[in-house]
Amino acid sequence: MTSRLFRSLSNIFSVCFVLVSVATANANPEFKRITTIEENSAQWQQTLKAAKGQSVYFYAWGGSKAVNDYIRWATREIAQQYRVKLIHVKVTDPSEPVSRLKAENGRTSAIDLMWVNGENFAYLKQQEFLLGKLWSTIPNAAFLVVDSLPITVDFGEPMDGFEVPWGIGQFNLIAENGVFQQSQVSATSLLDIAKKNPNTVTYPRPPEFHGTTFLKQLLVNLTDADPHLYQSATQQAQDELLPVLWQYLDQLHPYLWQQGKAFPSSAAEQLLLYQQKVLSMTVSFNPNQWLKEKSTQQISESSVRRYFTDGAITNSHNLAVPKSAPSPDAAKVVINFMLSEKAQKEKFTGVWGDPSVITSLFYEKATMPAHPELHSSWHVLIEDAWQQRYGG
Repeated sequence: MTSRLFRSLSNIFSVCFVLVSVATANANPEFKRITTIEENSAQWQQTLKAAKGQSVYFYAWGGSKAVNDYIRWATREIAQQYRVKLIHVKVTDPSEPVSRLKAENGRTSAIDLMWVNGENFAYLKQQEFLLGKLWSTIPNAAFLVVDSLPITVDFGEPMDGFEVPWGIGQFNLIAENGVFQQSQVSATSLLDIAKKNPNTVTYPRPPEFHGTTFLKQLLVNLTDADPHLYQSATQQAQDELLPVLWQYLDQLHPYLWQQGKAFPSSAAEQLLLYQQKVLSMTVSFNPNQWLKEKSTQQISESSVRRYFTDGAITNSHNLAVPKSAPSPDAAKVVINFMLSEKAQKEKFTGVWGDPSVITSLFYEKATMPAHPELHSSWHVLIEDAWQQRYGG
């Protein structure tokens, strides 16, 4: 059975790799021609010259071994190709570099490059903490898949060149086959499953972003994707929509792991509990994680991927350069590499499995039906209200 599984998974990834490779081969001549023109421009050559010998302190999430391994791979490639030293400063929450920028108050920053999530981008943009014109000054940004992916707006806030997407996340559930009878999950079916399988279902404790997104998926489903969720949250909208979520959670929590009195601290901890058979499901923001975990025998061969009926909440993970960064040219070189065919292919077919966001490698079937992110104002409101009601 195990050998058949590995052959099956190997075939799946081989198909994905072949399709990506074919797309690359078909698009390569034009892609490389335009890229060469852009990268040979006087402006970019000046950027490359200024970047040589510089260090880039990259403040990025460190909660995934696969992501960390990918960044280590990129670090070696960037050092060899550009003589730029990339230093991964691991953070547990995307708010950490934001707090540092606030404390630095415009002084030369310790941060050269940062992984930005939508809940923080609007604030960073409003406070004018970020370097602008990234899309127009980084050659490979010209090849982003803006027509097929929601990657020009971040949690309702236009990017306007202040950050650059380098991958996408789609919220999904990984579960034992048979736990969820259908490929799509609703709030109602989740409650039924929790009742039938008490103490085996849960979600990460907010404000961990997987946990918060789990709550947002429920809110979307329970309110039939009310249009107010995609606009700045008014008091009236809060009063009408949030009670629906709390009433649902009051019903759900008694059937959760630890009766909803304790929650995993992260998606990584929940995955570990799933691997140990303590839980019957876990959560992910990587649409291909379930295949990656199965291929390395980290989860059972019977595991399946499920997503909510409204579509998987989809957002981009983005790279931004603080306006006060000491090495902005080197940071741009790193971003340009992260958007190269080599880096995007490695990200998808390698240890991470993160879908590509450039045209020559985009493979639509590697993703799930997408649902847009809620406006960033809802993110904070949900976290704060959850903490007051259930944080204990």
